[in-house]
Amino acid sequence: ICIKDMAGLLVPAKATELVQALKEGSSLPIQMHTHYTSGVASMTYMKAVEAGADIIDTAMSPFSMGTSQPATEVMVEAFKGTEYDTGLDQNLLAEIAAYFQPMREEALKSGLMNTKVLGVNIKTLLYQVPGGMLSNLVSQLKEAGAEDKYQAVLEEIPKVRKDFGEPPLVTPSSQIVGTQAVLNVLQGERYKMITKESKKVLMGEFGQTIKPFNPEVQKKAIGDATPITCRPADLIEPQLEKFKNDPVVQQYKQQDEDVLSYALFPAVATEFFKYREAQQKKVDPAKADTANKAYPV
Repeated sequence: ICIKDMAGLLVPAKATELVQALKEGSSLPIQMHTHYTSGVASMTYMKAVEAGADIIDTAMSPFSMGTSQPATEVMVEAFKGTEYDTGLDQNLLAEIAAYFQPMREEALKSGLMNTKVLGVNIKTLLYQVPGGMLSNLVSQLKEAGAEDKYQAVLEEIPKVRKDFGEPPLVTPSSQIVGTQAVLNVLQGERYKMITKESKKVLMGEFGQTIKPFNPEVQKKAIGDATPITCRPADLIEPQLEKFKNDPVVQQYKQQDEDVLSYALFPAVATEFFKYREAQQKKVDPAKADTANKAYPV
């Protein structure tokens, strides 16, 4: 069971409660994943491990902290000499860190790593923005030449999220909310431009949210259209049998998963089926000279 704290919001005391409860209800290993954005991640990991967590996600020091994870070397040292000692060699870890250090410097120089997301931002606890989402925001603003709007976008995100019924900020809703917040700030007027994905959220195509949508924003986005109030998938006709009988599936199917692959990604799946068959039969139809009925040997 993996506890994924994508925004670094889980504080130490709550981590203890959560891990203990999961341990009492399950014999499965518990994995903890968090980000250092709010500055509490190392302490959260410590309490989670003491409460029974079996695995924690870390990053080598050159790429740790900020929107990344706590440093591997730090956590190894913190548990050294305790019952949670990892047994990892700090000298070897230092060699690994030294290997990646030039890559960090290059990433900083090129702008691939932005200093805006490398430090601690305690307001993360207020904005509740995941680390990956912060990195995307910085990238979007940089491309628009508007990095100075970073703080304004952070303040706009909770407002957009509230308008959208407070969906969880995980993929894809985090990108939808974040992009709309960027547009609201850059346009100088809230919802002057509304993305296609935002309209889908407000139409109910992503399902029901915890709280109702802002009716004014919803009206502006979808007009007089009737929003979906049921489970969106219930409006889709069953299609499995149709895909099972599709000529492509009939020709290439080797396992049930092939039907699902073709249903989701027909073009990609078809090319994969052809490639797989070519590898198995050692005959690639793409290389055949069909006009002369010849094949290279």
